[in-house]
Amino acid sequence: MAVELRFTATRRTGEVSGLLRPTHASSLFVLAHGAGAGMRHPFLESVADLLASSGIATFRFQFPYAEQGRRRPDPPPVLVATVRSAVALASEHAKGLRLLAGGKSMGGRMTSLAAVDGGLPGVAGLVFLGFPLHAAGRPSPERGDHLASVRLPMLFLQGTRDRLADLGLLRPLCRRLGDRVTLRVFEDADHSFHVRKASGRTDGDILDELVDAVAGWVERLPESRADG
Repeated sequence: MAVELRFTATRRTGEVSGLLRPTHASSLFVLAHGAGAGMRHPFLESVADLLASSGIATFRFQFPYAEQGRRRPDPPPVLVATVRSAVALASEHAKGLRLLAGGKSMGGRMTSLAAVDGGLPGVAGLVFLGFPLHAAGRPSPERGDHLASVRLPMLFLQGTRDRLADLGLLRPLCRRLGDRVTLRVFEDADHSFHVRKASGRTDGDILDELVDAVAGWVERLPESRADG
């Protein structure tokens, strides 16, 4: 059962809500939502449930625009500041757990921007559920340029049909970033991790594989723990 929390995203935008899914865990994952849906999106609900079964607690939260019922995302500085506020709150509840951060699509990218040059103290690694490297149909690697300044381990979970991440661009980027990056590719999955019936697998199969990939990667992280 998730516990509802509120915290100040930024002084200008005020408070937003969050959902802490505690469990008998070794890690706590601060999980940011994508641009088109808030923290209660069924995909994130399912991910949180499955992660809990794997011993990973989650803290989902709203960006200010989603909290206020607006459709257009806040400017990047507000989104980045909200990620940092959410991570700071999560660290207070981590109680010695390994602290992770990341999210779905835009939420993952904003978390990576927040992590530049050590901007997320206490976080042991970043997890991206469909990193949006470029706009749909406009392949370009520039949105990943800042990742060279992120010194944390990073896990990229990407579908082969993701129109926001051309693997011909993402794979070389990951190679340039070196051994701090792990790329896991899911055959036939799109940006929302949907697969076609012809693939022989279901969306549920992909969700199970996603969570298994996260859990396995977390087990290999250094043993650092958040203060708390």
